[in-house]
Amino acid sequence: MNILSFSLVLTGVLLNATAQLLLKAGTNAVGHFEFQLENLLPIGLKLALEPHILGGLACYVVSVMVWIMALSRVPVSIAYPMLSIGYVINAFIAWHWFGEALTAQKLAGIALVVVGVYLVARS
Repeated sequence: MNILSFSLVLTGVLLNATAQLLLKAGTNAVGHFEFQLENLLPIGLKLALEPHILGGLACYVVSVMVWIMALSRVPVSIAYPMLSIGYVINAFIAWHWFGEALTAQKLAGIALVVVGVYLVARS
């Protein structure tokens, strides 16, 4: 994989990870909600107008365009496993920003993901 292909894959992964973090920040700002018929419109509008949610959706749109460019250069059997890097990034950022637990079991799983991505990338 050349530097351009790797950069496209990594950019797509980072945009996707950023989108997830922004969506989480947006749902934290809105708070817990139930989708019921009577509150579908008010909650829908609240979510649609929340800046973090809008930013997350924008990141998804851009990530799809970048991902399509990456897939035109890299086999999907190599590119798709790289998305797992997003899990690693999000686990640490969610721990730092949102106070989510980062247990020994999660860290062991993250280590397995990293080794798996490394093995796939080397193939």
